Amino acid sequence: MSEAAVKSDEKPVEKEIVLSVNNIEVVYDEVILVLRGISLDVPKGELVTLLGPNGAGKSTTLKAISGLLKTEDGEVTRGTIEFKGESIANSSPDEIVRKGIFQVMEGRRIIEDMTVIENLRLGAYTRRDKGIKDDIEKVFHYFPRLKERTGMAGYLSGGEQQMLAIGRAIMARPEMILLDEPSMGLSPLLVKEVFGIIRNINKEQGITMLLVEQNANMALHSANYGYVMESGKIVLDGTGEELLNNEDMKEFYLAGGESERKSFKNLKSYKRRKRWM
Repeated sequence: MSEAAVKSDEKPVEKEIVLSVNNIEVVYDEVILVLRGISLDVPKGELVTLLGPNGAGKSTTLKAISGLLKTEDGEVTRGTIEFKGESIANSSPDEIVRKGIFQVMEGRRIIEDMTVIENLRLGAYTRRDKGIKDDIEKVFHYFPRLKERTGMAGYLSGGEQQMLAIGRAIMARPEMILLDEPSMGLSPLLVKEVFGIIRNINKEQGITMLLVEQNANMALHSANYGYVMESGKIVLDGTGEELLNNEDMKEFYLAGGESERKSFKNLKSYKRRKRWM
């Protein structure tokens, strides 16, 4: 039997899904419907990106997963969110961190009047082991410039603050990191550096990642899989390569800046998958 015949008989490896979001709706202040039936899967060890224009519901999706909706009077009113087969919808943020999910918030949200070391130790607040010092050195391995910064974190540059926010997430030893707009406010050179480190952490540490990002080209070049959102719904999904080469994506999303982006809504040639209807 030829090698080609053997390969054709091989069954594709079924991926282990660690996070499953199924048809969720999110309401703010008991009246404002923001998410309208979002479904997505994140396989173990992969980097998945969630794209879309401002107001599409990307950050709300992350907050629904991490339990931070409660801090903004939001609630998952329909559907399920499961992490490793266990329901986590509407769980508290600290419960979700203990289960292995850590969110890096948009805008970094570091503690400015604490040092770099103190911020990193804060990321390990749920831990009771003796490996914290070793993990701080691991963070410095990925972000060596942080080791040189001994003053208050508020004096760090925007790029360094983003590095500290990601480093603080690593300190929790999470199985999954949610990243909300890590490129926001950074120069193109720093964006490239930060995304390179994110890819390295994903591959070397095996940490599963769900990334929300406006820089679609950079996100899709880094991601195994991507979803595109508009108006609280998923309108398109595929591998990073498939979305980069998708003609509709090129015309309606990847071309030009945010102000030039059009909408999928009126695209007659686009056919939504039945599961998104």
